[in-house]
Amino acid sequence: MRMTNALKRKIAFAMSMGIVTTGIISLVLVAMNTGMSGGFVSAWLRSWVISYLIVIPAILLVGPRLQAQVDRIFEN
Repeated sequence: MRMTNALKRKIAFAMSMGIVTTGIISLVLVAMNTGMSGGFVSAWLRSWVISYLIVIPAILLVGPRLQAQVDRIFEN
C-alpha cells in the first residue's frame, strides 16, 4: 500500500507539533517542579521522550475525529 502525500504531510505535521509542544510543556513542568538544579536536563529529556511517545499516537488517532467534529460545527 502506497502512502499518499496528504497522509505523509499529516504524519509529518503530527510529529513536528509533537516535538515542539511536548518539548515546551515538559521543559516548563520539570522546571516548575524540580527547578533548574543538577539533573534538570536528564529529567527534562526523560519527560520529553515519554510525553512524545504518548502524544503522537493520540494526535494521529484523536486528531481526525476531532477535526471532523470541528468541521461539522463550522459548516455553513
